[in-house]
Amino acid sequence: MNLKYFVVFLLFSCSIFAQQVLDKIVAVVNNEIITKSELDFQTEYVAAQKKLNPDSPDLKKQILNQLIDEKLAYAEANIDSITVTDDEVDQRVDYEIKSFEQQYGSVENVEKVYNMSLEKIKRKLRSDVREQLMIQKLQEKNFGDVQVTGKEVQDFYDRFKDSIGVIPEKVKIAHIFMSPKATESLKAKYRKKAEAILDSIRHGADFAEMAKKYSDDPATASKGGDLGFVKRGEFYPAFEAAAYALQPGQVSNVVETPAGFHIIKLIEKRGETIHVRHILIKIKKGQDADIRTIEFLTDVRDSIIKGDGTFADYAKKYSEDDATKPFGGDLGTFYLSQLDKSMLDIVSNLKVGEISFPKRIDYGQGNYGYHIVYLEKRIPQHKVSLKLDYNELEKLTKNYKKQQLYNAWINKLRKDIYFKEYL
Repeated sequence: MNLKYFVVFLLFSCSIFAQQVLDKIVAVVNNEIITKSELDFQTEYVAAQKKLNPDSPDLKKQILNQLIDEKLAYAEANIDSITVTDDEVDQRVDYEIKSFEQQYGSVENVEKVYNMSLEKIKRKLRSDVREQLMIQKLQEKNFGDVQVTGKEVQDFYDRFKDSIGVIPEKVKIAHIFMSPKATESLKAKYRKKAEAILDSIRHGADFAEMAKKYSDDPATASKGGDLGFVKRGEFYPAFEAAAYALQPGQVSNVVETPAGFHIIKLIEKRGETIHVRHILIKIKKGQDADIRTIEFLTDVRDSIIKGDGTFADYAKKYSEDDATKPFGGDLGTFYLSQLDKSMLDIVSNLKVGEISFPKRIDYGQGNYGYHIVYLEKRIPQHKVSLKLDYNELEKLTKNYKKQQLYNAWINKLRKDIYFKEYL
């Protein structure tokens, strides 16, 4: 799990997905197409973020050019055999879904905007996220080692200091994260329930009716667990391995994923695309698990305040955030505007050197935990200074240089790879 807040170099990293319906093609790039619905969705997303008119022809043209550039980069990533792992995809999907929720205010609003259930959004998002990560890795391969000299930083500062203006307030923070755990006896209870349902199906019970009655997947239960046709790479690895191993009409054994216990039935297989139903039995951790986690983190906080060890020591020992644990829970330095509302609420109430009480953190549909946050440093708002903000200016200079190289690279791809637009 990666809970670290980050800024990605890729300028066009907002993931989006096309509806699986008959649709107008607005561009062809290599062997990929861009549909009108995909363009409309992306335009709506960007317009909502920047408070622009989504019906603006100029905006649609700009977004279409960005989508073409992404497809060109994706084509090059395939040529270079760039790959990403399922874990990387899962982490980014969770991050994107959380961003959608913050953008539109609630899960219900997200579902209304995209006219599909959250589970279907996540499935559709997986392939687009995989594409975006491949592009990001290719960019890192091509531009990751870009370095700048002190003179380049000075030149950047001289050129853009008036545009940069005031540097907003920043904070340096760290956290210790823990996720509530269901006891083994509780997990065994839910597995036993799934196995009992499976036994009934194997003795003649109708799969769809059992899904309607018992499945904990609200997006598919009413449809008899029907997930529709889905291509490879959109499920959890364990789910996918079990589903693709089935023959049409076969039912799997009980399969465990981070979502819970599944029973899967293969309806039809078309090459790398499968049509499946599933029954999900979620592992409910119980209130005791939350209480135990909160109490443990409170004890950790008390021990640090008493001087029994540093925050970094306890983070390395107990935190379950694998991305920050080796670094003593260090999340980094952020502008206040970069923090989501929950983190901003925590940091706003802390003085430098203080540690928050345990707070819940949600990082995906149904996924959550608790963390304590340490405010290590607060840097007040100030006018940009080459001396005070050299590290920040160095990063900005690198990103500017990378963007110039990226633009030149895209222009070359536009000459080397076939594309045609129909807007």
